[in-house]
Amino acid sequence: MAKQPIEPAQTSPDLTHKAYLGIRQMMFHNEIVAGQKIPFKDLAEQMDMSVTPVIQALKYLEFQGLVRREPNKGYFIEALKLEEVEELYKFRKMLELVLLEEMMAVLDQAGIVELQAAHDAYLASLSGNLTHQKLITDMGFHLTIARLAKQPIRLNALKTVFDVLHLKYKASLGYVTREQSNQADHGLILDAIIARDETLAKTLMSNHIENSEKHAYLNLQQMINEKAAIKF
Repeated sequence: MAKQPIEPAQTSPDLTHKAYLGIRQMMFHNEIVAGQKIPFKDLAEQMDMSVTPVIQALKYLEFQGLVRREPNKGYFIEALKLEEVEELYKFRKMLELVLLEEMMAVLDQAGIVELQAAHDAYLASLSGNLTHQKLITDMGFHLTIARLAKQPIRLNALKTVFDVLHLKYKASLGYVTREQSNQADHGLILDAIIARDETLAKTLMSNHIENSEKHAYLNLQQMINEKAAIKF
């Protein structure tokens, strides 16, 4: 008797998206780190799929600048670069200041409620010990401002910046997970927005992002120096 064809449980795009999300999770939780070769065959087995959707996911991550492909060698997580951190924060500041201005031009009471909820979520995360939750809620506050500006292309560009920072440079972002850092900054920015003081809000946001950049840069520089000094 002829065998009946087995219907796939998921379409190829579904599997590629699943692989993409799985690799992102591994990067975010430092299960695969900068400079490491990505064992895509092992990943495919771990995620119970063929290598094809995993490779498709890696191609998209390559497009995002998170991985690189070396001919005849495979895929690698891109190395950490001080100059990339500088560029990311400069681009982030440019985007956020424009989005903040546009958001304030259309902000209504419902938007204020959303901003307050995002800020409350960040404050709530400070009481726990989950670093990744603090990073996510910190990002959530900034992306709420961006989303309320109703500029989807710029919003997606900002999401990409956060993607690279969180997936590739998470270890250098300890500053944003400490209670004394963003708690006051976010609160002051929110107060200025509610008061409709655009000039003050933009000044506070600019200072906040520049300060975050300084600490991320110094932390990464220290990590690179310590790695170079360790000899086995």
